[in-house]
Amino acid sequence: MDWLSTVFLVVWSLCGSNFKTKIFVVMKIRKAAFSGKFYPNNAKDLKNLIEKILIKEKNNIALKYASENFIGGIVPHAGYVYSAYQAVHFFKIAQEAGRKFQTIIILNPNHTGYGADISLDENDAWNSPLGDLMIDSEFYALLPFDKSEISHKYEHSGEVMLPLLQYFLGSEIQIVPITIMKQSYENSKKIAQAIFQANAQLKKEILIIASSDFTHFESPEKRKTLDDYVINNIFQFNTQGVYSEVKSRNISVCGYGPIMTLMEYAKMVFNIPQCVMLKRGHSGEVHQSSEVVNYISMLFFENKATKI
Repeated sequence: MDWLSTVFLVVWSLCGSNFKTKIFVVMKIRKAAFSGKFYPNNAKDLKNLIEKILIKEKNNIALKYASENFIGGIVPHAGYVYSAYQAVHFFKIAQEAGRKFQTIIILNPNHTGYGADISLDENDAWNSPLGDLMIDSEFYALLPFDKSEISHKYEHSGEVMLPLLQYFLGSEIQIVPITIMKQSYENSKKIAQAIFQANAQLKKEILIIASSDFTHFESPEKRKTLDDYVINNIFQFNTQGVYSEVKSRNISVCGYGPIMTLMEYAKMVFNIPQCVMLKRGHSGEVHQSSEVVNYISMLFFENKATKI
């Protein structure tokens, strides 16, 4: 789909017997802002890095979950040399499931402070070194949120998902990026309900990514204790508990809004939602440090044995 990177698409329309009109449909494409920073800026090096990490992790990926009825998961969004060791677990399971995912909902926090509390994007497609992914305009049309190009333009936590999506699921999928600046229980419920209602009409095969790193710049010992307060509430699907722990203990889980949204959505579509931790790690495992950032990948599903 690299043709999307051209300036325009020419469509010929015949008007009358001998008259031709050129119609120019301008494609607005969000260029990759963090290529060469969070991940390599050319396709060959990018694929090589993903493959190198995948080879290291493949024997520990719980592929048994590929047969479960999963709807999405939590995926870290740091530089690939740090967080892709956790992220590939989620994406490899999604690939092995063999499902024809049509639309990927990317929920990510707003680190920049630009834009609205909840923002869609104004572009028609997003670019990465592996090509372009179209935004699902049908889905966007049914979501009751404002569009803001600036909310997404300099935000890394949605963009870094693209090369991994393209490597594992291909470039025929479409994306629905939603950036969340005001992370609250109320907004999480609002977004989850909007996604649920939109797909009730569209009936697409969707996958939801809650983009988030966990505790930032704490000692390896303290970071696990802090994260466990949040993780225990995730396992219990206690959305308000996640919010309460993050706020009361000042835990630096940057994407708790996307996480709460995924939790609320899971409770809407499953009788008995479950989640499993796929991989847990931290930046100190790559470069030793007394202050580390935590990376965790999790999968949200309904176990077939517990379906009512």
